[in-house]
Amino acid sequence: MAELAKGKNISVSRSLALNEKKTYIILKRFMDILGAIMGLLITSIIILVVSIAIKIEDPKGPVFFSQVRVGKDGTKFKMYKFRSMVSDAEEKLAELLKYNETTGAMFKMKNDPRITKVGRLIRKTSIDELPQLLNVLKGDMSLVGPRPPLVREVEEYTDYHKQRLMVTPGCTGLWQVSGRSNVGFEDMVKLDLEYIQKRSLLFDIKIVLRTFLVLFGSKDAF
Repeated sequence: MAELAKGKNISVSRSLALNEKKTYIILKRFMDILGAIMGLLITSIIILVVSIAIKIEDPKGPVFFSQVRVGKDGTKFKMYKFRSMVSDAEEKLAELLKYNETTGAMFKMKNDPRITKVGRLIRKTSIDELPQLLNVLKGDMSLVGPRPPLVREVEEYTDYHKQRLMVTPGCTGLWQVSGRSNVGFEDMVKLDLEYIQKRSLLFDIKIVLRTFLVLFGSKDAF
């Protein structure tokens, strides 16, 4: 693959996404299915405990939260997570946008008042993202890939930013293991394009292993 262009103007040719080796695509999908099934089985007790805890804290709200995200080639899908915010979190977002603590087309707030007590704990450990394994089984997501953006985020994308939508989004990726919330939007895009350039089965496995190292007790997750 061609080397990454230096600086902000990294560019990825669409042919790179279209000309992936068939072997890699097949093996990656196999790894996704196997990994998702194993992940759901191994964490089944955690999933049960978290579900009960969410329901105890807020009996009227749902355990799971689904949100429309943008996947490969702009395809929209519902991404699943454990609900970590109050039920009317989306309605309260507008009044909090001025407190955004990251750059570009993303919203991050360390002390977001919409987050519940249980939500704060499961976000800290990234347990809130376990239901995304169902998205992996459905094929909406991969274990490894760029973070799937919100529709409102994509509406602010330039053609440069849209390059990160050329591959299937992932539960984890180069951005997540490189600082996560401490990495600004433009740097996140660069990391995503770097992943697209370098992606291989071995690279995916390395990212998954690095994810386990930073998963629990991560200070970068909020």
